[in-house]
Amino acid sequence: MCGLVVAVSGMPGSGKSTLARKIAEWLGLRLVSAGGLFRSLAAQRGLTLSELSRIAEEDPSIDRVIDEMSLSEASRGCVVIDAHIAGWILRGVAHFRIYLVAPEDVRAKRIAERDSKSYEEALSELRVREESEWRRFKTYYNIDIKDLSGFDLVINTASFNADEVFEISKKAIELRLGRPCRE
Repeated sequence: MCGLVVAVSGMPGSGKSTLARKIAEWLGLRLVSAGGLFRSLAAQRGLTLSELSRIAEEDPSIDRVIDEMSLSEASRGCVVIDAHIAGWILRGVAHFRIYLVAPEDVRAKRIAERDSKSYEEALSELRVREESEWRRFKTYYNIDIKDLSGFDLVINTASFNADEVFEISKKAIELRLGRPCRE
């Protein structure tokens, strides 16, 4: 049985969920999305992502639950973990770590389309969320999310479409790990 763990990290709207899904399908691995869990938690509580992010600044248990789930799933192996800070949380556990970036305006447009909201609303929420996450991750974990030096691959997704980002990632995984196993 394959124990492969791939961490896909990135800024909100950078395409990490799309890439993680494609990698999981390609390798026949399970997919765990911490962003999806965070969105579900916000919806369950009747909150926006910005509101839950603000609450999480005062209540570290929100991030800890999501991170513990990611670590637990990674310990089982055969998984792609899609989370903003998966690459840092899974350092020493993940066999391959990818970080996706894109300019703010591109990411806001993607979020607006994905969540059926105006560009202005998406941009405002994106800025609030990113500032909140930067503070939380620095305070709770001493992670500087601007330091990408530990990643195996960093891709600007504004420069490539989703299929091209996948092909680049696929080739990099093959080059780094050889022919990855399938579950």
